[in-house]
Amino acid sequence: MWSRSASAVGSAVALCGRGGHGLLSCVAAPARGRAPGASAAVKRLVRSALSASVTPGVVTAAPDEAFAEPSVESAAENKLSKLACPICYYPLLSSSDQSAPFNVASSLECSTCKKFYPSRGDYWDMTVAVGSAEYSESTTLATELFRTPLVSFLYERGWRQNFIWGGFPGLEREFEMAKTYLKPTAGGIIVDASCGSGLFSRLFVKSELYSLVVALDFSENMLKQCNEFVKQENISDETLALVRADISRLPFVSSSIDAVHAGAAIHCWPSPACAVAEISRVLRPGGVFVASTFIADILPPAVPVLRIGRPYISQFTGSNIFLSVVEFEDLCRACGLADFKFVRNGFYIMFSATKAS
Repeated sequence: MWSRSASAVGSAVALCGRGGHGLLSCVAAPARGRAPGASAAVKRLVRSALSASVTPGVVTAAPDEAFAEPSVESAAENKLSKLACPICYYPLLSSSDQSAPFNVASSLECSTCKKFYPSRGDYWDMTVAVGSAEYSESTTLATELFRTPLVSFLYERGWRQNFIWGGFPGLEREFEMAKTYLKPTAGGIIVDASCGSGLFSRLFVKSELYSLVVALDFSENMLKQCNEFVKQENISDETLALVRADISRLPFVSSSIDAVHAGAAIHCWPSPACAVAEISRVLRPGGVFVASTFIADILPPAVPVLRIGRPYISQFTGSNIFLSVVEFEDLCRACGLADFKFVRNGFYIMFSATKAS
């Protein structure tokens, strides 16, 4: 077990800034016990890093005079409890172990299995295999394609905009549609899963609808591109964190996230079932999952052929073909998500589902 002051300082570390470099500036010493002045330090960190409460549906201003020490530590502890080791799902602390493979305060440490998750400067690397020296894992063709610097560079410079051919309504309209579904979770924490170069992550931050936006992707180069756009657009990093993670092994405590958004992503996930199950695990009761993707049943005569051929297409390309709205609803229900809603246009579908209470 870790002390209360450790959890408070650790949470401010985890949420104070973009990627790794912003977080590093918040920590200079171990956070294992209650040091003199620790409460005051935590209070200053929380004031600068958090501008609103995390109560879903309520955004409350937090002037300095309103801060009492118990509420500050409570908010900080609540934030830390959202971050977890993707191996054992126990909370993470800031690392100050000199024997660790990374510099002091440059990594997060699992409070149980003691694994370290490093800062890469632009983002936190919270993949399961991080730190392994010899092991490497093969991924799908689609996954590797999006990890390349070229595709990461092109993604927001024409690639994603071309989806309009399939019925996608354009980024601004898609964002407005997503906000409608996500309205019940305003004021909480949202994970923009498979965020790519951060198209929607940045829009969520600018909207000021959430106390924290986690831009999450498996591609290192996508996260670097996201960081570049954040700098270019002078977006505040106080409510933004960049995290590299596997969609099928999310680094969050169960029932701790208010909303998950995945724009034009689910068809690229190696196992949509495992991914949606993970999303259901991390969503709090009443939390909302919103996703957009392509759907094939606009071409009824082709569906039987696609049904036969899609296992082979998925095997060789890593991309999934979804045949009907019923498939999505059935998948969500099987993973504990209810209140399924959707809109569609041509090959485009956006759907939402709510974590059952």
